[in-house]
Amino acid sequence: MLGLALGVTVAVVAWGYLVYAAIDFGAEARSGESAAWFFLALASLGAVACLFVGLMLVVRLLRALGITQAPAPRSPDATDSPEPATAQPAGRRAAR
Repeated sequence: MLGLALGVTVAVVAWGYLVYAAIDFGAEARSGESAAWFFLALASLGAVACLFVGLMLVVRLLRALGITQAPAPRSPDATDSPEPATAQPAGRRAAR
């Protein structure tokens, strides 16, 4: 669990740094520095990846702590769609 907590911390700190860097590169790009657009895109993609990894590690940490549980296994006869309900007339038009 300590490893998961450390991983979450590293991912969130890296995310914060990359967001700060993306803001800085955005300011440079708007002032006319054309190469900054590439670094802005790169920092933005890195920030998205770090946030995704951090959230996945949070989920694993919560499961390891017993706060959340894995979903119940599905029965073999379960279908993806619910059973069709019988149509019951409702509303003002159906009451006529």
